[in-house]
Amino acid sequence: MSGNPTLWAIFAAIIVVMLALDLGLFGKRNREMSLREALIRSGIWISIAALFNGGVYLWLGEQAGLEFTAAYLLEEALSVDNLFVFVLIFTAFRVAPAHQHRVLFWGILGAVILRGIFIGVGVALVSRFHWVMIGFGLLLLYTAYKLFRGGDEDEEFNPDKNIAFRSFRRLVRSVPDFHGSKFFVRIDGKSYATPLLAVLVLVETSDVLFALDSIPAVFGVSNNPFVVYTSNIFAILGLRSMYFLLAGVMHKFRFLKTGLAVILAFIGGKMVLEAYVHVSIGLSLGFIAVVLAGSIIASLLIPAKDEAPLSTIGGAESLSKTRAMDFAPPRSQIPKKGGKRDEKSSEDEGSSKDIREQGKSP
Repeated sequence: MSGNPTLWAIFAAIIVVMLALDLGLFGKRNREMSLREALIRSGIWISIAALFNGGVYLWLGEQAGLEFTAAYLLEEALSVDNLFVFVLIFTAFRVAPAHQHRVLFWGILGAVILRGIFIGVGVALVSRFHWVMIGFGLLLLYTAYKLFRGGDEDEEFNPDKNIAFRSFRRLVRSVPDFHGSKFFVRIDGKSYATPLLAVLVLVETSDVLFALDSIPAVFGVSNNPFVVYTSNIFAILGLRSMYFLLAGVMHKFRFLKTGLAVILAFIGGKMVLEAYVHVSIGLSLGFIAVVLAGSIIASLLIPAKDEAPLSTIGGAESLSKTRAMDFAPPRSQIPKKGGKRDEKSSEDEGSSKDIREQGKSP
């Protein structure tokens, strides 16, 4: 059973209302989200997901309820690795803390749509070709191997080596400076993209790459399209608040990637050997929970020597090792000085100047 109309309606209503509140009420305030606010919002999203999980349990049965719990926990855990990438992107571009919320909102909204497409394609493939599950399992085993091999290394995001960013610079007419929280600015009657739009594109593409691992992993604990999609969406909608809650302390969870590798190897092996070995959802859920808890506890009890945070939440306050991002587009795209700007873009110039000056500070 893939859900019922009542549950789909409840799910859709929750998502629409929460996104509308976020965009209409919270989205108008261009300020940094405080730790207290991030904690409250994260608690709200987790509570809503837990209540919805209860509804799944009551309407669809114990199996579906446990599958939702396992899928949600798995997606939340894998999301931490995605948060690490967000920190690197914001640091490289020196995005002001007040504008990171806006980028994450639109990035996650795009992810909701793309996840629906990916999951729909995945369900169609799995239902028609059983060997696809084996392919997903092998992909997860390879991902686990990569995490085992390089899970403890520090990474640095270099936009110049990113295909999406290089394509953006080549194809999109843009300006080198931030203009407040705007993605576009009009100069001499023409629209130009700001660096904030480039950041949004990178956040979106990073989520697409992340989904290539996370969605097959979720199929490893449930084949129910309703459970797979709703657990995925609830997890990523709380991702933004989790970012502001954990961005400054993610470096402390040094064993988390190892734990994720163990979980992905377990799920991948289960998918490959499904025809020969049956692993109950209760055992899978218990394994995921124990490994996650163990990796977090081990990280806190055995901290790395001379550990230093990757960055603070504010890109402008990043470590001195991080180089400033040279966003400058091709010279032919840069508007000539002295051109008349639209009134709104002139009002944002002071804000852009403050951000650039903040980015130069050590």
